[in-house]
Amino acid sequence: MLDQPQFGRRLKRLRAARGLSQADVAGDGMSTGHLSRLESGERRPTERTVAYLTRRLGVDASVLTGPTDGRSLTAVLASVASAPAGSEGTQVLGRAVEEDPGEDPAARWQALWLLSRDAGRDGDYELERVRLLELLELSSVLEAPDLRARSLVRYARCTRALGDAEGAEPAAVEALAVARAAGLGVPDTLAALTVLIGIETELGRWKAASRHVDEMERDLLPGAPSALAAEALWVAAEVSDRQGDEATALARMDTALRLLEGGDDLVLWARLRAAATATALHMSPPRVAAAERWLAEAAPVLGLIGTPVQLQELHALQAHLAFAQGRLDDARALSRGVLSEEHLRLSYRDRVRLSVLDGRLTILAGRVEEGVAALERLARQTTQSGSRDLAAHIWQALATTLAAHVHSPQDVPAPGESRPDGRVAGQPA
Repeated sequence: MLDQPQFGRRLKRLRAARGLSQADVAGDGMSTGHLSRLESGERRPTERTVAYLTRRLGVDASVLTGPTDGRSLTAVLASVASAPAGSEGTQVLGRAVEEDPGEDPAARWQALWLLSRDAGRDGDYELERVRLLELLELSSVLEAPDLRARSLVRYARCTRALGDAEGAEPAAVEALAVARAAGLGVPDTLAALTVLIGIETELGRWKAASRHVDEMERDLLPGAPSALAAEALWVAAEVSDRQGDEATALARMDTALRLLEGGDDLVLWARLRAAATATALHMSPPRVAAAERWLAEAAPVLGLIGTPVQLQELHALQAHLAFAQGRLDDARALSRGVLSEEHLRLSYRDRVRLSVLDGRLTILAGRVEEGVAALERLARQTTQSGSRDLAAHIWQALATTLAAHVHSPQDVPAPGESRPDGRVAGQPA
């Protein structure tokens, strides 16, 4: 049995990480006063108490009572940072954070930064958000504008990935304001502006996004590191595409991709090509040849060293590309394969787009009412969430698919053949 006060610290942080109140955890089998005394270390838990709490929290007893090596959080950070690849760094660091008395806010901030990064890489955006909320609190305690700006940027990205673009916007706005007021360098300012532009684009605020792109290209890109500049250009390309300026969008993507040629960050190199693939496929009409080329470059790298969420993103892109090429059976198999995975790690935006594809394939397979109902439901959900760009995409996809379906089977072009409007059969709008 783990002695107090370590048990109480673990219990309190585990409860807080799940967003539960003391009343939620106590339930009918324990008073909130007793739970409060356990968390404060005033009362030592019995085996029966541990068994009850682990059931309420849905964890193994070892999470609350497992041994601790007695090292400080700073010592654990040093160990994790120097550990060989493949070590169980996240688990070790997570336990150290649970046991940390909070005497060194800077060490705790660094630990939570690493844990939130790992959660985001795994596609566990809910856990990432919990870590980031504490990061924001600690950045205020530390009175460090650079740490606050970086925490806000990551929080904005995470919140957007959860499908709350409106909730993400204030964090992005504050991050940019903090970076400017504190005179932070180009990397911090550009990171904040890039995430803000992406959010404004999703919310359909074209004028604001375009104004920020002009500012970014004029004041920040000339002195920006290649990786940050490439990401910023990709976001700028999305703005150009939504405004109907496809030539500028393609030019920006091409410049972004060339910035990372021969770079050391192979994963970023591949992910940027995947992002360019997505943008090319969302154009109207889709730029299929460019998408084929970029995805062919990215797929071997992501297939070899990609994380689970990156692999799901890859398979989703392969489904979209198969649809654009007219390979509807392949698109159906790929999309259903991803959507049926037990742990779907895609961001809200990617998940919606893949569900839209599945709905379109349902209509084209002859199950029109089922597919229309699914797409209408998605459109209402995205409208309620404030993602006007996504909602517009869904309604356009629905209209285009129904227009294709009105042809009799004899009149529908075979996959890959051109329609009178110049598009290829199966291409998304």
